[in-house]
Order: sequence, then C-alpha cells, then structure tokens
Amino acid sequence: MPLIVKDYTWTQTETIVYINVPLKGVKVGKVDIFSTDEYLKVHFPPFLFEAFLSEPIDDDKSTAKIGNGVAVFTLQKKEERLWEHLVINNNDKDKSREIRERALLKAQAKLAAESKAKATKTQEERKYALETMMKLEEEGRAKIQKMKDDECEKATAQLEAWKLKQRQIAEEEAQLKLQSQRIKVDKQSKSEKMHVPRTSDQCKVKHDQKNSVQSISKKKQVDLPAPRSTGNIQIKFTPRVFPTALRESRVPEEEEWLQKQAEARRAINVNLAELKDLTEEERNPDWLKEKGDKLFATGNYLAAINAYSLAIKLNRKIPAMYSNRAACHLKLRNLHKAIEDSSWALDLLTPPVAGNAGARTRAHVRRGTAFCELELYTEGLQDYQAALTIDPQNETLQADTHKIRQIIQGSAP
Repeated sequence: MPLIVKDYTWTQTETIVYINVPLKGVKVGKVDIFSTDEYLKVHFPPFLFEAFLSEPIDDDKSTAKIGNGVAVFTLQKKEERLWEHLVINNNDKDKSREIRERALLKAQAKLAAESKAKATKTQEERKYALETMMKLEEEGRAKIQKMKDDECEKATAQLEAWKLKQRQIAEEEAQLKLQSQRIKVDKQSKSEKMHVPRTSDQCKVKHDQKNSVQSISKKKQVDLPAPRSTGNIQIKFTPRVFPTALRESRVPEEEEWLQKQAEARRAINVNLAELKDLTEEERNPDWLKEKGDKLFATGNYLAAINAYSLAIKLNRKIPAMYSNRAACHLKLRNLHKAIEDSSWALDLLTPPVAGNAGARTRAHVRRGTAFCELELYTEGLQDYQAALTIDPQNETLQADTHKIRQIIQGSAP
C-alpha cells in the first residue's frame, strides 16, 4: 500500500498553476511521472502523489522538473481564470478509477498518435532521401552521358578533319604529278625541235666524251662504299598481365589483384627449404593451430609459439594465430610481442561483426593486459573499455576495468 503525499504546495496565476511535490529523499532515477489534461500522478516508491484536477490543462504545453529533492510542475491552463480548488473533492473510488482509466486511454491514444506521426515522418524522410539519391544518380548518369557524347563529337570532328586533310594532300600530290608530266612533255617537244644531224667529227667528239664520262663514272663506282646491310628493328611493348589495353584498364584494381596473388604465392612457397621436411599434415595451418592450442594447455608455451609461427608463415590472414601467440607471449612476459600480435589480430578482425565479437574481446583484453604489465594503464584502460563495449555483461571485465581506473586515479588499495 503506497504512502499518499499530502504535504505538497501549489500557487497559481490566471494562466499557470505551479505545484511543488517533495520527493522525500528519493533518487531522481526512481521517480515516475504520468499526466493528462485532468489527471496528474507522481510515483516514487513507497510514496504516491495523485491529483484529480478541478479544471483541464494543456498537457502539451505543461512541464515538469525534478531537482533539489522536489518535483516542480508548471501547468498551462486551458481557460484564463483563477481556480477555486486544485483538485476535486472526490471520495468515490469508482469515480477515481474511471478518471484514471480515462487518463490512461488518453495517454495511450496520444502515444499511438505520436508513434504514427513519427512513423509517417520517418517514411517521408526515407522517401525524400530515396528520391534525392535517385535524382543524384540520374544527374550523375546524365553527366556521364554528356561527357561520352562530347567525347564522341570531339572524336568525330577530329576524324572529319583528318579525312579533309588527307583529301587535300591527295589533291596536292595529283596536281604535282600532273605538273611533272606536263614539264616532261614540254622538254621532249623542245628536244625534238632542236635536233640537228651530226657530222663525223662531231660524232667522234661525242663518242670520246661518252667514253670519258663512262671511265669517270666507273672510277666513282669503285670508290663508293658498299651498301649497308639490311636489319630488323625490335619493337618491345610494356608487358601486361591483363589482355586489355592500358588505356581501357582499371590500373589500381589490377595492381591490388596482382598484389593479393603474389601474397598468396609467397604464402604457399614461403621457406620451402624449411618446409620440405614437413609432412602434408604438418603443412596444414588448422592442424598447427590445434597443436599449438594443446601445447598451450600443457604449459609448453615456447613450443606453442613455434607452432603458431609456422602456421602464420603458411597463412598470414588467420587472426586466431596472432591472438593465441599473443597469449603465449603474455605467459612468457614477452609483453611488446604480445601487444604486436594482438594488434595484428585486431587489424584482421574487420569488419566488426557479431561473428568475431569473442575474438575481438580476447584480443583487446590481451593487449590491455600487456599494456598494464608495462604500467601503461591509460592504454590498457582503453583496450578494456573496448572489450567491455563488446561484452557489457561480463562481470570479470567490469571488475578489471574498475580496478584499472582506480589505479589511474590513485585510489587503488
């Protein structure tokens, strides 16, 4: 049975009613307030304050503030006038129950309306966002199409200009050829007109001149160097793995793919001299992980590190190998190596999803422990807080985080 609060006070103006309800030393977090236009309730166990208001109020414009051990209500009147009484004189339990039920129904209807309005607003915002995104995509496609059209027009114009230039060159060559033929015809006609029969002396002189010219030409031919030998010019193109032309390729994506392939080949062929004596089973990273786990359980931490290290050489993309090797380094007080392996594991555990939550928690705890062992408590606290964010219900993590925080604040026992 709750204790009814009766030592409240109230004042009013023509438009506003002020009510002060003492909270009896109860914490703010335990105070529950419920109000409508005709009913007001403040519940802070074991106390209860109820007010069946004598006049209606505007619940949307009314406010409530809690502080300094008192709840202060500022109620906006619907009608501007002074009230004779704050609450109605009602000793009828059925009437009180009816008012409570009516207030509850009003509150439920109000919440439903607000929820519906919120859902409608959310739907409109999503619709607006979708329309905006579609508009932006359409603008992007139009822009790309315009760029393509411009490039096509530019290429067409260049092609037409080249064709025109080729036609001009062909016409010029034809004109030069025609002029050359005309000059040759003119020379032949002049030569025929100027031809005169030669005397015997003239023929002899001409014959001697011809022999002299032939002897000189032979001498020159003897002195000329031999013609150069023929050869082939080797043309080499830049080697490419992909068959497409370089201008049509997506170079960054191709380089990333080639890098991944190279890493895979290195992972397979790593330390062949070291692995040639291993059996097929010992070349399996999963088998090595299981062997390392068993060695860790028996306390043989050095052998476990060797197993995990060999598995990492075979496959560098398994985060559990780094995290488990970090646990071994913690046992052997190799704290910097534990931090390094834990960081590698966290880098590989991306993106953060529910499936790798446990592995991320363990990696954060191991790195945080190594930081704390090195007396780097601030860095260690960050890792423990990150682990606690992933697993907030873990009591052990809560206790360890609180202890580290006390050490930082200087209040640890």
